[in-house]
Amino acid sequence: MKRKTNQSSRRDFVKKAAITGAAFTIVPRFVLGGNGYIPPSDTLYLAGIGAGGKGQGDMSECAKSPNVKVTFMCDVDERQAVQSRKNFPSAGFYKDFRQMLDKEYKNIDAVTVSTPDHTHAVAAMAAIEKGKHVYVQKPLTWSVYEARVLTEAARKYKVVTQMGNQGGSMDGVRKMQEMYDAGLIGDVNRVTAWTNRPVWPQGIAVPKEKEKIPAELDWDLWLGPAGETDYKSVYVPFGWRGWTAFGTGSLGDMACHMLDPAFRILPIDYPSDVEGSFTTNWIGTFQEEFREESFPSSSVVYFTFPGKNGKPDIKLTWMDGGLKPERPEELGADEPMGNWDGGIIFEGSKGKMIADCYGANPKLLPTNKMKDFSLPDTLPRVPEGHYLQWVNACLKGYGNATTSSPFDYAGPFTEAILLGVLAMKSYYLKDGDNFPGRRKLLWDAKNMKVTNVPMANSLVHREPRKGWEL
Repeated sequence: MKRKTNQSSRRDFVKKAAITGAAFTIVPRFVLGGNGYIPPSDTLYLAGIGAGGKGQGDMSECAKSPNVKVTFMCDVDERQAVQSRKNFPSAGFYKDFRQMLDKEYKNIDAVTVSTPDHTHAVAAMAAIEKGKHVYVQKPLTWSVYEARVLTEAARKYKVVTQMGNQGGSMDGVRKMQEMYDAGLIGDVNRVTAWTNRPVWPQGIAVPKEKEKIPAELDWDLWLGPAGETDYKSVYVPFGWRGWTAFGTGSLGDMACHMLDPAFRILPIDYPSDVEGSFTTNWIGTFQEEFREESFPSSSVVYFTFPGKNGKPDIKLTWMDGGLKPERPEELGADEPMGNWDGGIIFEGSKGKMIADCYGANPKLLPTNKMKDFSLPDTLPRVPEGHYLQWVNACLKGYGNATTSSPFDYAGPFTEAILLGVLAMKSYYLKDGDNFPGRRKLLWDAKNMKVTNVPMANSLVHREPRKGWEL
């Protein structure tokens, strides 16, 4: 689709209007200016796809900039949009983001995408192809294939991008990198991360009872690219995270936060292999029930990342559902290991480093090394935060400013995480009477292909419903 760019034409209109005098009747307050007025040329006209929950927060955070005007919002569930419509009463409202973008693209510069995971890619792509800057919640996409094509599209259409892993703009991960760059732990060969998620039901069966679709919810639009499925209240507004057709489970939800330090600092990108071990659901007496519709209640996933620039390969272990690694010998018995959300440990040739979620509160181990510890700040900080960094980059234009999590970074990062999700899903694949079970999947990143378990490749990409193609 041909890119449509309208920001410059709108600004040209304002200039011409001022010359002809029409500005005094069409846009008098903008052109005349005065205290508190932002000229149209310095305004970012924002639309939100997903107005409830995280969508409400995303629009509100962006709107903290005096240069942002929320012009439109979209949500398939009117109940979810109530507060956002109060927050931005002048914004137009749609249920279908495709209609909003087709009709209103001339009045939109940038878009936030805060939908369930399965709709991230198709919504973001629709905006990108119209030349709109995009802020997309984590994980960037629902499938490996979507992450790859979305990254390529952002590059092609030259739009400013940011994934919603806000820890990437925080000080903690930068302090971790400064400690690593100073050689304090040597070459890292092992990383372990964990989270307390899920904090929603997982490993459960789909309810059998027929339920009535709420009048305020357009269920067909909510399904988007996913297959046609009966409405269940366990899916909305939040439970979708635990269901394989819509979410990406605990790994997809939290790894973009927990593993960001590893991908950003070491750095790593595509794994060469991935393997998982997952909670088994049991019913009755010695009857195993495979519930492929729902993610397991806990899991352990092992990744191998090839070393770069002469560095050793890195073994990365992910744990969720309350599972934690063995406490490092260097950490005191009563010292905290991570925080409520989880934590991450780097093991290097010279020592170890531990941090909380987002890379916060990084410490060398044993922690007495931190006594009187001082290291100068060598990396630039992001005092404006993750959202306004993106807003400011949008105002400056593509190529004139950077963001912490552009799709060139977030895309490969998401692909790697979703390979762990793919390993979970492949556990339930059936070939005749056989399940692959726990298998190490060998990954060809260039061709996006599992080389040793061919049937697992059916999980790399899902054919979307008609009308929801990328």
